[in-house]
Amino acid sequence: MAKATKKQALGRGLSALLKDPANDIKSADDKNADKVVGNIVELELQNIEVNPFQPRTSFNEETLRELASSIRELGVIQPITVRKLSFGKYQLVSGERRYRASKLLGNETIPAYIRIANDQESLEMALVENIQRQDLDPIEIALSYQRLIDEIQLTQEQMSERVGKNRSTIANYLRLLKLDPIVQTGMRDGFLSMGHGRALINIEDTSDQLDIYEKIITDKLSVRQTEALVKNYHNTASTEIPQPSQTPKYIKKGQKDFASYFGAKVDVQIAKNGRGKITIPFSSEEDFNRIQKLIKRAK
Repeated sequence: MAKATKKQALGRGLSALLKDPANDIKSADDKNADKVVGNIVELELQNIEVNPFQPRTSFNEETLRELASSIRELGVIQPITVRKLSFGKYQLVSGERRYRASKLLGNETIPAYIRIANDQESLEMALVENIQRQDLDPIEIALSYQRLIDEIQLTQEQMSERVGKNRSTIANYLRLLKLDPIVQTGMRDGFLSMGHGRALINIEDTSDQLDIYEKIITDKLSVRQTEALVKNYHNTASTEIPQPSQTPKYIKKGQKDFASYFGAKVDVQIAKNGRGKITIPFSSEEDFNRIQKLIKRAK
């Protein structure tokens, strides 16, 4: 317990050092930089801004509340990482869930590691750390890899070294970005696994790819069943992709239009008398509000 108290006191001491304009640290070569960089410092939440390079775009409200409850009981066990922008101003590199949960609790400070880096280094650190530590969905991971290629100019070999993954694994994730956007959305919403996505990549025709995607959802096909369906598609020139039974063409077209507009797999059920219902799934309060805005905009 005494050790923990000493560590917290050290963080407060460093915080005071950072508030002294005469000792403003702008680079790793400045006086006292070695006392700050790499050490845990208590920073005020109001002085930290969100990283615009954050690859994760949505945060589940329920899991944030669970994390907040844990922080209330145990504190922030793993400090966030920030980079220094200017005197008294910082930007998140990693740890946005801990940052959001701490704000949710009404905390004023948070333990942090401070790094001095330029924008490119910050982007690389954020992407690599999120790939390694966060529970990203397959498409988010793929997009992070793609950004490392496009914006940092890393090769797959260099990425392999940075994130500790085989080149073949990285290549498999990147191939997911060739899927139709509707299929990608299905993966992000948890309707499909990465195994399903890897099987669907082998269907080049977009219309057929979406037809098989719909069958996977409707019949709840496993990855093995999907692979068999795709194999049969290639082996038989006249393969007829099974469709949901007795589904009118206007419903099929409407489903695709809805899925494209709402960014989610929209379920349409129709009875023999022609009546039916439309179901739009959502994954969080934030996602619900997004869909609600789209509906209001369409009026």
